[in-house]
Amino acid sequence: MAANIGIMDSAYFVGRNEILAWINARLQLNLSRVEEAASGAVQCQMMDMTYPGVVPMHKVNFDAKTEYDMIQNYKVLQDVFNKLKIGKHIEVNKLVKGRPLDNLELLQWLKRYCDSVNRGMMNENYNPVERRTKGGEKRNVKGSQKNSKSLQTNNSFNSEGTRGNKISGAKHGKSGGETKSSLEIQALTKEITDLKVSVDILEKERDFYFAKLRDIEILCQAPQLENVPMAMGVKKILYAADEKESVLAEAREIVSQSVNEEETEFSDDDH
Repeated sequence: MAANIGIMDSAYFVGRNEILAWINARLQLNLSRVEEAASGAVQCQMMDMTYPGVVPMHKVNFDAKTEYDMIQNYKVLQDVFNKLKIGKHIEVNKLVKGRPLDNLELLQWLKRYCDSVNRGMMNENYNPVERRTKGGEKRNVKGSQKNSKSLQTNNSFNSEGTRGNKISGAKHGKSGGETKSSLEIQALTKEITDLKVSVDILEKERDFYFAKLRDIEILCQAPQLENVPMAMGVKKILYAADEKESVLAEAREIVSQSVNEEETEFSDDDH
C-alpha cells in the first residue's frame, strides 16, 4: 500500500490548505495550521476512522501540550502501525517540536495512506466528536481516581502555608517583577512572530521548488523524451535514493556518451 512512498510522489505535493481541509472535514475540527496536529492525536483518530475500533481512543490525549503527553500519543499511533503491519517509522522527536514541515510531511503521508485504504471516501458511520468525547471521559475518570487522594493531601498540607506566603509575597517585587515579565513576554512574542514568518517563507520556497521538480519529472516522462539521454540523466538525479556525488557523475556520463556517439556517427557520415 502507501506505507513507503518516495519524496517525489504526488502525495508530498498536497498543500497545507488541502491537508487542513481534509482533517477538519473528516474529524469535525477547526485547525488552521498543520503544527496544531503536532500532538499526534489527530493522526490517531484518522487511523481510528480508517480502521474503526483498532485505536484505543481512551489513551489518546487531545489536550496534550507537553512533549511527554505528545510522545504517549505517538506511542499509541506506532502500536497501531505495528498491529496493522504498516512499515512506517514515526520521527517523534521532530514532530513534538511542532515544526510545520515535519508535521506536514507526516500528514501528507497519512492522507495518501488513508485514501488508499478507503479510496478517498469518508466513513459516514463514524462520529468523530463522539469518539473523542468517550475517549476523553474514560481517560479523565481513570486520572481523577488516581489523583484524588494526593490532591486532598496536598490541599490540606498547603492551606496553612499559603496564608503566610500571600502576605509576604504581596509586598515584594510587584512592580519590578511585572515589568521584567512584561518585557520578556514582548521579546518572546516578537521572536515567535519572526520565526513564524521565516517558517512560512521557507515553506513557500519548498513548495515552489518541489513544484518545479515535479514539472521537470512530468516532462522527462513524456513518451517522446523519456529515452532521450538528457532526460535520462535528469531522471537519474531525481530518483537517486540518497545523496551521492556519483549520481551527478553518472548522469553526466549518460549525456556525454550520447554526445560522443552522435559525433562518431557525424564523422562517419562525412567520410
